[in-house]
Amino acid sequence: MNDAKRNLASAVREARTELGLSQEKLAEILNIDSRTILNIEAGRGNPKFEKLYPLITYLKIPASKIFDPDYKNETPNLQKLLAIQKDCTEQEAADLLPMVRYMLNLLRKQNLQTSADNLDI
Repeated sequence: MNDAKRNLASAVREARTELGLSQEKLAEILNIDSRTILNIEAGRGNPKFEKLYPLITYLKIPASKIFDPDYKNETPNLQKLLAIQKDCTEQEAADLLPMVRYMLNLLRKQNLQTSADNLDI
C-alpha cells in the first residue's frame, strides 16, 4: 500500500472513531455505500473524487495529513488547531487573529514566569 493510501486509511479511521461514528453511520450521513468507507480504511481501491471529497470534508481531514509525510511530526493538538483554522472564513480569521496573538502572548508570559519560579526552588 502506498503512503498516501495508508495515510488516508489511517486519517479516515481516526477521524471517524474520534467522532464516535461507525462506518455504517458515516456512510448514511454522507449518502455513500458503507463498503466505500470500509475499502478506504483498509487502503483498498482507488476512491472516486465524488466519494472522497465529501468524506474528508465532513471529517475535516487536512490534505497535508494525507499527502505530507512530515505531518505525522505535528502533535495532535496542533493538528486539531490547524484543522479548525482551515474551517474559518477569511473574515473569521481576521477577527480571530488579534485574539489568538494576545492569548498566545499571555500563555508564553505565564510559561516564562512558571519556568523562572521553578528555578528559584
